[in-house]
Amino acid sequence: MEQIWAPWRIAYIQMEKPKGCILCDFPKEKKDDANHILYRGKKNYVILNSFPYNPGHLMVAPYRHVAGLDNLTKEELAEHGEIITRCIKVLKQTFNPMGFNIGTNMGKVAGAGIADHVHTHIVPRWQGDTNFMPVTGCTRVIPEAVTDTYERLKGKFSTSLSGKDTK
Repeated sequence: MEQIWAPWRIAYIQMEKPKGCILCDFPKEKKDDANHILYRGKKNYVILNSFPYNPGHLMVAPYRHVAGLDNLTKEELAEHGEIITRCIKVLKQTFNPMGFNIGTNMGKVAGAGIADHVHTHIVPRWQGDTNFMPVTGCTRVIPEAVTDTYERLKGKFSTSLSGKDTK
Protein backbone atom coordinates (compact mmCIF):
# COMPACT_ATOMS: atom_id res chain seq x y z
CA MET A 1 0.00 0.00 0.00
CA GLU A 2 1.30 3.43 -0.95
CA GLN A 3 1.01 6.39 1.37
CA ILE A 4 0.07 9.91 0.47
CA TRP A 5 1.03 12.67 2.85
CA ALA A 6 -1.17 15.73 3.25
CA PRO A 7 0.16 17.26 6.46
CA TRP A 8 -1.80 20.50 6.07
CA ARG A 9 -5.08 18.58 6.53
CA ILE A 10 -4.30 17.72 10.17
CA ALA A 11 -4.83 21.37 11.13
CA TYR A 12 -8.39 21.18 9.82
CA ILE A 13 -9.06 17.78 11.38
CA GLN A 14 -7.80 18.79 14.83
CA MET A 15 -8.96 22.39 14.93
CA GLU A 16 -11.82 23.45 17.08
CA LYS A 17 -14.60 24.17 14.65
CA PRO A 18 -15.53 27.83 14.88
CA LYS A 19 -18.90 28.84 16.22
CA GLY A 20 -20.78 31.40 14.24
CA CYS A 21 -20.01 32.23 10.63
CA ILE A 22 -16.39 32.51 9.48
CA LEU A 23 -17.50 34.52 6.44
CA CYS A 24 -18.91 37.12 8.85
CA ASP A 25 -16.25 36.83 11.54
CA PHE A 26 -13.01 36.83 9.50
CA PRO A 27 -13.45 40.29 7.93
CA LYS A 28 -14.34 41.78 11.34
CA GLU A 29 -11.12 40.44 12.90
CA LYS A 30 -8.93 42.70 10.74
CA LYS A 31 -6.35 39.88 10.46
CA ASP A 32 -6.29 39.64 6.67
CA ASP A 33 -3.00 37.73 6.43
CA ALA A 34 -4.02 35.13 9.01
CA ASN A 35 -7.48 34.75 7.47
CA HIS A 36 -6.22 34.88 3.86
CA ILE A 37 -8.35 37.85 2.86
CA LEU A 38 -6.94 39.23 -0.38
CA TYR A 39 -9.28 42.08 -1.25
CA ARG A 40 -11.92 44.19 0.48
CA GLY A 41 -14.58 45.91 -1.57
CA LYS A 42 -17.37 48.07 -0.19
CA LYS A 43 -19.95 45.27 -0.06
CA ASN A 44 -17.95 42.06 -0.74
CA TYR A 45 -14.47 40.67 -0.19
CA VAL A 46 -12.15 37.99 -1.58
CA ILE A 47 -10.83 35.20 0.60
CA LEU A 48 -8.59 32.28 -0.32
CA ASN A 49 -10.22 28.92 0.31
CA SER A 50 -8.21 27.29 3.11
CA PHE A 51 -9.09 23.79 1.86
CA PRO A 52 -8.94 24.31 -1.91
CA TYR A 53 -9.74 22.15 -4.91
CA ASN A 54 -6.75 23.71 -6.72
CA PRO A 55 -4.15 26.38 -5.95
CA GLY A 56 -5.72 29.81 -6.28
CA HIS A 57 -9.21 28.65 -5.24
CA LEU A 58 -10.85 31.94 -4.24
CA MET A 59 -14.20 32.82 -2.74
CA VAL A 60 -16.13 36.07 -3.07
CA ALA A 61 -18.49 36.75 -0.18
CA PRO A 62 -20.66 39.67 0.88
CA TYR A 63 -19.98 41.17 4.29
CA ARG A 64 -23.68 40.90 5.04
CA HIS A 65 -24.91 37.51 6.27
CA VAL A 66 -27.43 36.35 3.66
CA ALA A 67 -28.16 32.86 2.36
CA GLY A 68 -28.62 33.47 -1.37
CA LEU A 69 -27.77 35.66 -4.31
CA ASP A 70 -31.45 36.57 -4.46
CA ASN A 71 -31.09 38.17 -1.00
CA LEU A 72 -28.35 40.59 -2.10
CA THR A 73 -29.08 44.23 -2.86
CA LYS A 74 -28.47 45.46 -6.40
CA GLU A 75 -25.25 47.13 -5.21
CA GLU A 76 -24.00 44.00 -3.45
CA LEU A 77 -24.79 41.83 -6.47
CA ALA A 78 -23.17 44.23 -8.94
CA GLU A 79 -19.98 44.44 -6.90
CA HIS A 80 -20.01 40.65 -6.36
CA GLY A 81 -19.96 40.15 -10.13
CA GLU A 82 -17.28 42.80 -10.66
CA ILE A 83 -15.05 41.17 -8.05
CA ILE A 84 -15.49 37.74 -9.65
CA THR A 85 -14.26 39.26 -12.92
CA ARG A 86 -11.34 40.85 -11.07
CA CYS A 87 -10.46 37.47 -9.54
CA ILE A 88 -10.37 35.88 -12.98
CA LYS A 89 -7.98 38.56 -14.24
CA VAL A 90 -5.67 38.23 -11.22
CA LEU A 91 -5.64 34.43 -11.45
CA LYS A 92 -4.88 34.56 -15.18
CA GLN A 93 -1.94 36.89 -14.54
CA THR A 94 -0.59 34.91 -11.59
CA PHE A 95 -1.31 31.26 -12.41
CA ASN A 96 -2.02 31.20 -16.15
CA PRO A 97 -4.85 28.65 -15.85
CA MET A 98 -6.42 27.04 -18.89
CA GLY A 99 -9.97 27.51 -17.57
CA PHE A 100 -12.13 28.13 -14.52
CA ASN A 101 -14.95 26.59 -12.55
CA ILE A 102 -17.09 29.34 -11.07
CA GLY A 103 -20.06 28.48 -8.91
CA THR A 104 -22.33 29.36 -6.05
CA ASN A 105 -23.83 26.55 -3.98
CA MET A 106 -26.97 27.86 -2.31
CA GLY A 107 -28.26 25.55 0.42
CA LYS A 108 -26.81 22.48 2.09
CA VAL A 109 -28.38 20.07 -0.43
CA ALA A 110 -26.62 22.01 -3.22
CA GLY A 111 -23.25 21.30 -1.58
CA ALA A 112 -22.75 24.54 0.32
CA GLY A 113 -20.29 24.03 3.17
CA ILE A 114 -21.43 27.32 4.68
CA ALA A 115 -25.09 27.19 3.70
CA ASP A 116 -26.36 30.33 5.39
CA HIS A 117 -23.79 32.80 3.98
CA VAL A 118 -23.72 32.94 0.19
CA HIS A 119 -20.33 32.95 -1.51
CA THR A 120 -19.03 32.26 -5.00
CA HIS A 121 -16.09 29.94 -5.72
CA ILE A 122 -13.55 30.71 -8.43
CA VAL A 123 -11.37 27.66 -9.11
CA PRO A 124 -8.56 27.86 -11.68
CA ARG A 125 -8.19 24.71 -13.81
CA TRP A 126 -5.42 23.16 -15.91
CA GLN A 127 -5.39 20.24 -18.32
CA GLY A 128 -4.62 17.16 -16.24
CA ASP A 129 -5.27 18.71 -12.82
CA THR A 130 -7.84 15.99 -12.28
CA ASN A 131 -6.03 12.74 -12.82
CA PHE A 132 -6.31 9.17 -11.57
CA MET A 133 -5.89 10.09 -7.88
CA PRO A 134 -9.47 11.24 -7.20
CA VAL A 135 -10.88 8.38 -9.25
CA THR A 136 -8.83 5.46 -7.92
CA GLY A 137 -7.57 6.76 -4.61
CA CYS A 138 -10.40 9.09 -3.58
CA THR A 139 -7.61 11.60 -2.97
CA ARG A 140 -7.02 15.04 -4.40
CA VAL A 141 -3.42 16.25 -4.62
CA ILE A 142 -2.91 19.99 -4.17
CA PRO A 143 0.60 20.90 -5.38
CA GLU A 144 0.99 24.15 -3.41
CA ALA A 145 0.50 25.06 0.25
CA VAL A 146 -2.29 27.56 0.93
CA THR A 147 0.13 29.99 2.63
CA ASP A 148 2.36 29.96 -0.48
CA THR A 149 -0.66 30.60 -2.71
CA TYR A 150 -1.70 33.50 -0.46
CA GLU A 151 1.78 35.05 -0.69
CA ARG A 152 1.69 34.76 -4.50
CA LEU A 153 -1.70 36.50 -4.68
CA LYS A 154 -1.18 39.04 -1.89
CA GLY A 155 -0.93 42.52 -3.32
CA LYS A 156 -2.35 41.54 -6.72
CA PHE A 157 -5.66 43.13 -5.69
CA SER A 158 -4.02 46.40 -4.56
CA THR A 159 -5.93 48.47 -7.10
CA SER A 160 -9.65 49.02 -6.88
CA LEU A 161 -12.06 47.79 -9.54
CA SER A 162 -11.90 51.24 -11.14
CA GLY A 163 -8.13 50.85 -11.54
CA LYS A 164 -7.25 53.43 -8.89
CA ASP A 165 -4.84 52.52 -6.12
CA THR A 166 -6.67 51.66 -2.89
CA LYS A 167 -3.75 52.50 -0.61
